[in-house]
Amino acid sequence: MKLIIFDCDGTLVDSEHLCNLALHEELALLGLESNPTTLLNNYRGMKLARIIESIEQQYRTTLPKDFEVNYRHRMNQLISTNLKPNNGVLELLETLDIPFCVASSAPMEKILLSLRVTGLLDYFRDNIFSSYEINSWKPEPDIFLHAAKIMNKAPADCLVVEDSYVGIEAAFNAKMKSAYYSPTSVDKPKFNETIINNIVEVIDVIKNEGLST
Repeated sequence: MKLIIFDCDGTLVDSEHLCNLALHEELALLGLESNPTTLLNNYRGMKLARIIESIEQQYRTTLPKDFEVNYRHRMNQLISTNLKPNNGVLELLETLDIPFCVASSAPMEKILLSLRVTGLLDYFRDNIFSSYEINSWKPEPDIFLHAAKIMNKAPADCLVVEDSYVGIEAAFNAKMKSAYYSPTSVDKPKFNETIINNIVEVIDVIKNEGLST
């Protein structure tokens, strides 16, 4: 048996725009101009603490102490009312006949909310892992290695599905195979990943990589 490790934001659920819209709106309250799409392109997959540090450097300012709390509150509101699963995700999860799990850089509270709102939570049950549990974030490989260890699978037998190159780099560092999910990508592989434009193409990657049971 093998293992599929899914990222959550942007991979299973269409949350990246909502997260960066919340960030844009919180920055606007402070008089800081930004663009949600630019924020998304700059910070996709990054740890929030690094994003805040980068923003402070860019704007040469110090954000208020309650910025993160306010941002997460706004983000959770948007997720609760607007979040959808990505196209093909339900079809894929219904099709898979090998173990799979979620390994995300987000806090567990956000992961659970996202999966619950989109109706995906029952597919993963307890097989959900957060970087905040181990205090290590992508592109460090630890969250993927942690997931593989708990799921009792060797890294070489795992396929990571990600929508960010921060996550793909983490999979590379973990010595795992990877699939980069990007509906509009025309990029060439950077870390020997397979590029897919539709999430259901994970099935083809599994067959091509010899990961099926």
